Amino acid sequence: MNKKIILYIVLFLVLAMLAFAAFSKFGTKTTTGNGATNEGNTDYSNLPEKCRLPQGQDTESWKEHLGHHAETKECLEYFK
Repeated sequence: MNKKIILYIVLFLVLAMLAFAAFSKFGTKTTTGNGATNEGNTDYSNLPEKCRLPQGQDTESWKEHLGHHAETKECLEYFK
């Protein structure tokens, strides 16, 4: 009976560690000040308003857009 309890405890701990690892890997979605989400560890919420990634736009197309306008070219420094 003792071996069965130890097995359940070990199984529970392994499952808890797997759940924590999955959460920390996939739960890294950050939000910019205007509601857009960015996957990964990059947090763009400290950017000036004109540089922030709009909702629904991916980073690469936003960088291309910023490069076309003289008043937002300095924003490209934030997306290296």
